[in-house]
Amino acid sequence: MSAPGMRLLLPMAEVPSKAWEDDRLVRACLDGDERAWAALVEKYKRLIYSIALRYHATPSDAADIFQSVCLELFSELPALRHAGALRGWLITVTAHASLRWRRRTARRDEIERPDVDASVVGAAAPIADTEREEYERAQELREAVSQLPDRCQRMLQMLFFEDPPRPYAEVASSLGLATGSIGFIRGRCLDKLKKVMAPHGLPTGRR
Repeated sequence: MSAPGMRLLLPMAEVPSKAWEDDRLVRACLDGDERAWAALVEKYKRLIYSIALRYHATPSDAADIFQSVCLELFSELPALRHAGALRGWLITVTAHASLRWRRRTARRDEIERPDVDASVVGAAAPIADTEREEYERAQELREAVSQLPDRCQRMLQMLFFEDPPRPYAEVASSLGLATGSIGFIRGRCLDKLKKVMAPHGLPTGRR
């Protein structure tokens, strides 16, 4: 998604990345760098989608929720006082947008499908504090993984973030590695991840 009104700057020594801290990305966005906006959106894309899917949005509706949240983010970015609060702000805004979608769907179903109990279809509670913490932890984990070498990112994505996880043979084929080396390399990648996560107090464990 390209943010309206942003200009594409000339190439810089360092291209904005989703691995950047929020305050750095936000400053670059406010300076008019469209690449920083693209990196910021990419950084939080999976968080936004995961919340929309929590409310049982279809892929198409989740995409609409994602677009609406991005537009609200772009509109509110200049007023964001503390970039460190961005993650929590996005969780709240996405939950509200998803809840509005859920209620609209219930009202529409009540009109179009009288046989469906709209009170059941539309039942969806706001995100509880425990769920909010889970979303924040999941986002912190994604950000930690983004700081790893590309091969580690791809391997951990296939082994731990896909459902179901890919078998070793398929991971090896995708990465151009021997199947027997996957366990060893996975261990090294997890060790690197642990070092990245340790300063933030994030728990790690091997699977």
